[in-house]
Amino acid sequence: MTGSTEASLRVEVLGPQHDRTLFESGVESLDRYLRMQAGQEARKNIAAPFVLVMPDGAIGGFYTLSSTAVDVGEWPVQTVRKLPRYRLIPATLLGRLAVDRRQQGRGYGRYLLADALLRSLRSEIASFAVIVDAKDENARRFYERESFLSFPDQPKKLFRPMADIAELFK
Repeated sequence: MTGSTEASLRVEVLGPQHDRTLFESGVESLDRYLRMQAGQEARKNIAAPFVLVMPDGAIGGFYTLSSTAVDVGEWPVQTVRKLPRYRLIPATLLGRLAVDRRQQGRGYGRYLLADALLRSLRSEIASFAVIVDAKDENARRFYERESFLSFPDQPKKLFRPMADIAELFK
């Protein structure tokens, strides 16, 4: 990438202003995801899709970020020694990354990866809900009064969807 090209690029949160119909990475499942599923997942706070906007406004690539957790037993032993003693370790999931076939081979994949890593460092990730583990019945009742819902088969584990929380702050 040349400096002037890089300066005119921008990565944005996917929105209705982005024309997804012309994007073709050469991987049908990624193309279909961007066209049909990415917006829905963003609205439901399942994934946070970001698009690389080219100087002409076209989408040059995209990626998604979301939160996840990895069982402590899956990490390398030397890494686990440095981690807190939790069964699940929270992480950021870079779920998808693709570059339009017309832009491939120009360094835009690395550009998107660098952007994703920086956003991850800044904790710009999607979250479907806030989850709580009530310590006792009093705590459970408190969270239920605050519109938290119990997980099936786990009455003391509760959640409140992020979309609901967003309504609180409108």
